[in-house]
Amino acid sequence: MVCSVALSVDGIVQAIQESHIKNAHAESITLFSQEVIEQAGYSFNDLDAIAVSKGPGSYTGLRIGVSTAKGLCYAKDIPLISVNTLKAMAYGMRMHNNVEPYLYCPMIDARRMEVYVAVFNQKLDTVTETKAEIIDENSFSKVLANNKMLFAGDGAGKCKTPLSKNQNAHFIDDFFPSASFLSALAEEKFNKELFEDVAYFEPFYLKDFVAGVPKVKGLK
Repeated sequence: MVCSVALSVDGIVQAIQESHIKNAHAESITLFSQEVIEQAGYSFNDLDAIAVSKGPGSYTGLRIGVSTAKGLCYAKDIPLISVNTLKAMAYGMRMHNNVEPYLYCPMIDARRMEVYVAVFNQKLDTVTETKAEIIDENSFSKVLANNKMLFAGDGAGKCKTPLSKNQNAHFIDDFFPSASFLSALAEEKFNKELFEDVAYFEPFYLKDFVAGVPKVKGLK
């Protein structure tokens, strides 16, 4: 749902460009990259690394984002850093509210009642690993029994009805992934030299891509 590019220095965002127009990655991502660099007063030659949201998420969005990141890394001979999309969202959720002792549960819509989901504590340690899950009234019941949980993301809306009866379930509305959430996490990886193999790195799709077959009248 979001095409987002940011430039950061020492983990602090200096410039950001975002579009909330669905499926705008192909036409916007290289333009946004150029714009944030110019806005911050740098050039492509100044870049030390490229960080990319690795997934889970949209097959097309991830493919375009990772392809662009790898192309820049090849062109400038700089390292590639990947950040789990859900962990980056949890970082953004913590920025939104770090007072209450919540567990953070970012969600990405995976169609029907299924979401891509993971659970993190306030230190952003993983409580529940990334997975695709079908949400019903019994989802997260064991965790919610003893913990306040904060849900956010374009997959969280479909969970409000089955989970809203639980007083420990809280929601952030209109919350979307952003490149700004990657910056501090990418800086940590850069300092530890936790880089990806640019040649072989692939996005974390979580589910296999299944191509639809259009139905055309008169064809079988």
